[in-house]
Amino acid sequence: MRGKSLMIQGTASSVGKSVLCAAFLRIFKQDGLRVAPFKAQNMALNSFVTRDGREMGRAQVTQAQAAGVEPDVSMNPVLLKPTGDRRSQVIVDGHVLGSMTAMEYHKYKPELRQRIKATYERLEAQYDLIVIEGAGSPAEINLREGDIVNMSMAKAADAPVLLVGDIDLGGVFASLLGTVMLLTPEERARVKGVLINKFRGDVKILEPGLRMLEDKIGVPVLGVIPWMDVELEDEDSVTRRFHEAQGKGDVDVAVIKLDHISNFTDFQALTLQSGARVRYVTRPGEIGQADIVILPGTKNTIEDLLSLRRSGLDADIVRYARRGGLLLGVCGGYQMLGNRLKDPGHVESRAPEAAGLGLLDMEITFQGEKLTRQSRGRVLAKDDWLPGADGLLIDGYEIHAGQCVFGPDAIPWLEIGGRVDGVRNSSGNVLGTHLHGLFDDGQFFSLLRARLKGSAPKAPVQTMAQFREKEFDRLADIVRASVDMEQVYKIVRGEV
Repeated sequence: MRGKSLMIQGTASSVGKSVLCAAFLRIFKQDGLRVAPFKAQNMALNSFVTRDGREMGRAQVTQAQAAGVEPDVSMNPVLLKPTGDRRSQVIVDGHVLGSMTAMEYHKYKPELRQRIKATYERLEAQYDLIVIEGAGSPAEINLREGDIVNMSMAKAADAPVLLVGDIDLGGVFASLLGTVMLLTPEERARVKGVLINKFRGDVKILEPGLRMLEDKIGVPVLGVIPWMDVELEDEDSVTRRFHEAQGKGDVDVAVIKLDHISNFTDFQALTLQSGARVRYVTRPGEIGQADIVILPGTKNTIEDLLSLRRSGLDADIVRYARRGGLLLGVCGGYQMLGNRLKDPGHVESRAPEAAGLGLLDMEITFQGEKLTRQSRGRVLAKDDWLPGADGLLIDGYEIHAGQCVFGPDAIPWLEIGGRVDGVRNSSGNVLGTHLHGLFDDGQFFSLLRARLKGSAPKAPVQTMAQFREKEFDRLADIVRASVDMEQVYKIVRGEV
């Protein structure tokens, strides 16, 4: 093994691979190495747009930030975005290739293998060390033939593997042992260490089990990592945020939990501000006395709108807005606020068109080519609909296929590059934009809070970037204290 890579694989999905990759990347960066993340294939609706306008998975963006390097699609050459009809949008090298069923994609995988290997080798040549993330479990024997992301990737990169098990789920010893035993002898030889993640309790209680596990698999347990309440941006919809309120402020923010919600990391920044409490709404009656209601982005705008209609939650949203509640739509949620949504080419939906919520004077037509770019918005508020906001600059990104045509009652409130993007109603309580990242620097929320409560938050505004840096360092400290890093370095150097 060449000492240029380290791969983190897991016994299952959601065992903590993404977070541990971020931790190791920050540790290696702290130790003076130039490092970068890599995941051959990611499946998630939370994505990001790079500076050159290409799309990649949020997890590798977070990991790149932990490493202190600019996110690049070479760190995640394949991104799958489920569309809800047993198909996924396939994004290769940051560009949409098309939509495929699972079987169609399985047949396409062999064409990707060499492309992924070449991408990895170009990335590897630029850095001292690459931390590679696997997906799901490498022991899914029915998927081994088409594997491009687990042991197949470890072989292509000639990478040693650390195997992660989640003790909080229960059965961690069986899952680790079973995973190792289901690997081929060649694959098993790549596993150089085991990590037990999400432990709550005294490690001494585990020690007899750890020694027994090492005897059975012939691989050392390199660390037992405690349950960590670190606040990194979530990779996908497997998140506790949908089930419990976050933040302790006096502004009650209700985010509508759409069936195909995407880029909900937009709202994590809100939980950092002293003035906000963020919760997710799934059923009629749950909006209650919310100060702000947010309709978020979605991969299936029309279908999620029809789902809202079937549930009756659409009527709650309209009533809330009609009585003067502050309603904000972002990306797909913004498009839902219009009069009509049209998808004649079935770009996002099986339905060719649908009536919108009728709260903004605009129509949306979905086009084949998706717009993906980093953008800077400028707030228009000369009439003081949002005092102090006129001229405020907001950095973010756009990622959408829908194009808007505005009617006479749509009042511009946000420009991007001199063109109107966001519009509002006359009273300024219903507004929307395609721009993701509205809350990342805290300024826009401070102005919304002042409109609602008459004052800005008392505590200093904390930007997402500042918070993220603190969390990366805290994460690294916990993992460094829990893992035998001397042994990890020996594994990386090929001495083990």
